[in-house]
Amino acid sequence: MTLAINTVENVYLDELKKGLADGSILLVDVREPNEFAEGRIPGSVLNPLQKFDPKALPSVPGKRVVLSCRSGKRSLTALDLAHKAGRDDVRAHFPGGFLGWVKAGEKIEV
Repeated sequence: MTLAINTVENVYLDELKKGLADGSILLVDVREPNEFAEGRIPGSVLNPLQKFDPKALPSVPGKRVVLSCRSGKRSLTALDLAHKAGRDDVRAHFPGGFLGWVKAGEKIEV
């Protein structure tokens, strides 16, 4: 992976929950459609890594795009793809991913 370490912003659980609640974060899940259908973080949208399209990532003034996956690996790969496509505005991921969300006892959507 070619991402420079200082270009990745880790968004941890409390910050993610606050951003989702106040609308300042747009959470993009890069898992596959079947994984997303089985359960997802409420409010997240899907852009699967297998067909990942950096141009399809939201770009809304005042909102921070945060990528998420199952455990934090695919979201880093997606960040790298976004940067290679010129999306320097997309720098954040939720390193705990869906598993971290569930482990913390947070509610999911099905």
